Amino acid sequence: MFTLDVDRFIFELKDGALKHVGASNKSATAKLYDVDSVEVREFGDERVKITCEDGSGNEIEVALDPAEASTVAEELADLEAESDIFE
Repeated sequence: MFTLDVDRFIFELKDGALKHVGASNKSATAKLYDVDSVEVREFGDERVKITCEDGSGNEIEVALDPAEASTVAEELADLEAESDIFE
């Protein structure tokens, strides 16, 4: 399941192209549940990309710098050691 919370965005659809035409101070939140596959790989020269996909083909990609990726790895290791969720 993929959810997208878009707060008051304004888009224009013209000649098959979608363009944001509203203010630049807006934000959105995307969430992907029931993930079926996860891929971690190098992205460019200085990033790590994490790609998650569900059974319906919805996909989220996150590009992290190496320090952020290391933090994610450390927090996952800590959670695995401390939580029953991995049993």
